[in-house]
Amino acid sequence: MKIDDIIKKSVGLDAEKLGANTSKKVEKSSTGTQSSETVTLSPLSAQLQSLESKVSATEVFDAGKVEAIKSAIASGKFKVDTEKVADGLIASVKELLNKNS
Repeated sequence: MKIDDIIKKSVGLDAEKLGANTSKKVEKSSTGTQSSETVTLSPLSAQLQSLESKVSATEVFDAGKVEAIKSAIASGKFKVDTEKVADGLIASVKELLNKNS
């Protein structure tokens, strides 16, 4: 599983929804030689703030599992499942090819 997938599932983020809900309001005012612009992104800004708080509170990896793997490597007991690694690589390549099509 990819890290992006973990984050999306843990915070309920859907990239298409974020893009669809984006609205921009641009106001320009100029007086003399000075001008100013105000840009407001709503409701995207509220979603980003919510996402930021959820991501900061969510653990992205399992620290216990990392420690177990570290100790298994150090003791020489860690075994790599080559079939699982190969399947994951093939799945990733297929996904990338489908995105480019």
